[in-house]
Amino acid sequence: MRLDKFLKVSRLIKRRTLAKEVTNAGRILLNGRVAKPGSKVKPGDILEIGLGSRQTKVEVLEVKDNVRANDAASLYKIME
Repeated sequence: MRLDKFLKVSRLIKRRTLAKEVTNAGRILLNGRVAKPGSKVKPGDILEIGLGSRQTKVEVLEVKDNVRANDAASLYKIME
């Protein structure tokens, strides 16, 4: 699945256009490398998301096309 779509489906970022802008700005790392919106995401990947002064690191647990809002958090695990 594309990175920008995963960010939207998992609700880490609310809109896909915003996810594209953030990735194009180089604020998202996929397995330690700067990612593009079309980068492929699979279970086991590590995402580092920098929004404002916050830095969030998550591990992708599952990739699904559609999930309910209640189940979105089950797609990833926040790491420290």
